[in-house]
Amino acid sequence: MSTFEQEEIALLRLRIVRLEAQVDFLYKHLDVIFTENAHEADDPQIIDALNRDNLIEAIKRYREITGLGLAEAKSAVEKIKKRRGI
Repeated sequence: MSTFEQEEIALLRLRIVRLEAQVDFLYKHLDVIFTENAHEADDPQIIDALNRDNLIEAIKRYREITGLGLAEAKSAVEKIKKRRGI
């Protein structure tokens, strides 16, 4: 590999590091949680509640979003929990 290519790779790596730092800053500033296996129905507040082992809060939030009853919301949240391995 030529010196030019090595320099180009080094510049690209530096750019990636800067972009990652910017994205991290935006996540923190916007209070957003990145989830690798995101699903369109997975609300970040529900995932956060599940990660804190607060099933009741997760079900409450799910009901607020969907308007579903308690049994349906509990079943849906348990499916989210199982799918995400929480």
